[in-house]
Amino acid sequence: MSFGAGLPDGESLEACLDEVGAALRSCEHHAPTTLAVALRVHLEALLQSLLESGLCSRAELRAFVQELEQEALQYHSEDAPRP
Repeated sequence: MSFGAGLPDGESLEACLDEVGAALRSCEHHAPTTLAVALRVHLEALLQSLLESGLCSRAELRAFVQELEQEALQYHSEDAPRP
């Protein structure tokens, strides 16, 4: 799913990534699992908002979540030993 065409003039993905990265660095004192759950809650709300406002379809949202899952697990193997 690509929202590139929906970005306001002058707003770049790179600038947004930099800002989000800075915000996440300010949360480094939290456990990674706590941060992951908090991000999931916010991502869920954001994706629901995009769906409700008509900026994406259910199919696009489903594809986005599937791509996220694939990318998050691409280096994970069920057979790999855990540290």
